[in-house]
Amino acid sequence: MQERSAALAAVFEPVASPSTFEETVARLGTAIRVGLLAPDTRLPPERELAEQLGISRSTLRHALTTLVQSGLLAASRGRGGGTFVVPEPPLTTGEAALPSAAHAVLDFRVAIETGAAVLAAERRDAGALETMAELVERMADVEDFDSYRRADIRFHIGIAEVARSPRLVAAMTEVQGQMSELISLIPHPAQVLTHSNEQHVKLLGLLAAGDAAGSVGLLRKHLEGTEHILQGLMVPR
Repeated sequence: MQERSAALAAVFEPVASPSTFEETVARLGTAIRVGLLAPDTRLPPERELAEQLGISRSTLRHALTTLVQSGLLAASRGRGGGTFVVPEPPLTTGEAALPSAAHAVLDFRVAIETGAAVLAAERRDAGALETMAELVERMADVEDFDSYRRADIRFHIGIAEVARSPRLVAAMTEVQGQMSELISLIPHPAQVLTHSNEQHVKLLGLLAAGDAAGSVGLLRKHLEGTEHILQGLMVPR
């Protein structure tokens, strides 16, 4: 019982990650899927929970909305209302770590995309950047996930195209195909897609400015965010 209490207390420790939105989704989603937050558990009130986690209420609200849209939480209003763990959440056994095959793909992606970003910032091609900007606009407008994901894939391949490296384009295409396999295992809440595309906008600006260090830093944060979302929402099969 003491171990369980300590583990549950850790769920509500302050979130220190720079990707607070994604880390919050991962923290709460994992706690639900391993049973630390039992079915029908009522979460603390929004203000109190935000203070416990050390994040803004806006960030917490986005994370809770994501978990509601993913089917792990349910929200109700009025007297006795609040945010509750659903009666029958999908559960995993042991610690809900991503499988080693998933980590291998994520590591490959970090190596390819950050390397491509360095060259893209140095060799930036106006035409390719313009195409990426159009893809960002498309992702902001589409409502279905398949259309969003197609534009997302083209955007990330576009980083290698801006770098003017055919071999990096091939490697980026390969890793995006592997990422699609992982992404197919989780729900696709609108909050996650919107947050991701906001980072696309910032990355595009850094690449256009030739800021290699800034591009790599933001891209690393972007990729870590994807890992957190996978950690929090991946449903066992």
